[in-house]
Amino acid sequence: MTKKSLLLVAALAVFSLPIASARSYDIALSGPTMVGTAQLPAGEYTVKVEGSNAVFTNADNDKSFTAPIKIENADKKYDETSIETTQEGDARHIQDIRLGGSTTKLDFD
Repeated sequence: MTKKSLLLVAALAVFSLPIASARSYDIALSGPTMVGTAQLPAGEYTVKVEGSNAVFTNADNDKSFTAPIKIENADKKYDETSIETTQEGDARHIQDIRLGGSTTKLDFD
């Protein structure tokens, strides 16, 4: 291989990393839940990280909700995807989501 073609292959590999790492995670909400300023109805959702936002897509109707996040990394991988919520008055709010199989925690505070 020439130096140019080797450089091209290396550049393509680096630019394809974000695409390859774009994963989605399935969650289920048993009741209406607030995430950021959006209220998510009960149901199943796919969560995908896009930059500094989490995009929740309803599995039944493909409606999407976006909320800003702060991404944090833990020392070890989470075994499963889990959601931490708090009850504030009549509303349940998502505080964070720990993404199973990764060290990533999405913080919604």
